Amino acid sequence: MDQIKEIDLNNTEVKELNKTLQKRDGNNFNHFDIINPMGAHAIATGLDTDIEVKINGHVGYYCAGMNQNSHITIYGNAGVGVAENMMSGKVIVKGDASQSAGATGHGGLLVIEGNASARCGISMKGIDIVVKGSVGHNSAFMAQSGNLVICGDAEDGLGDSIYETTIFIKGNLGNLGSDCVEKEMRKEHVERLEKLLKSANINDDTSKFRRLGSARKLYNFDVKNLDNY
Repeated sequence: MDQIKEIDLNNTEVKELNKTLQKRDGNNFNHFDIINPMGAHAIATGLDTDIEVKINGHVGYYCAGMNQNSHITIYGNAGVGVAENMMSGKVIVKGDASQSAGATGHGGLLVIEGNASARCGISMKGIDIVVKGSVGHNSAFMAQSGNLVICGDAEDGLGDSIYETTIFIKGNLGNLGSDCVEKEMRKEHVERLEKLLKSANINDDTSKFRRLGSARKLYNFDVKNLDNY
């Protein structure tokens, strides 16, 4: 049976915590419980091994940044840039997330069970993000690839200057961003959405979702499209 190592951030510096989680001190643990995070920044960043990390409380900026392979669960809210530049693995936020959740992420799955603030998924490059609640303005700005699932509403600017990312949204829309349009929801998109919701442990009606994507007018500069920039 795998042993669980508990680390108390009242007694341990974040730098030492991350060194332990990155297995640079020769530890043999695969499960970690982090207690008393108290909103500290950069918790569980740069992990690149198949371990499970549970953070019991709220975290500050850039928690789980650059994650590879690890499964990280935050039992609280997350500050700016949670799972920023994530490469693989899974990050779950049980509460709300601040701005730029999943920014520039290349892979893996980020699940936000509450709401996400502005610029969720900004410049995402292959990550899948599932938000059970709503997202703030300019989410998926310049999103290049991957999927953003929004089970709630979205504020203005959703998908502004989007490339090949697919957005699935169930709730209400504000004004869409430049070059972002609604597209037909075909069978393959329903199947992809079903898979994403299942992986996020969310039971929802896929027939109530819409699909958004790029109109592809801004891929290359054209003076005729100047007003869209």
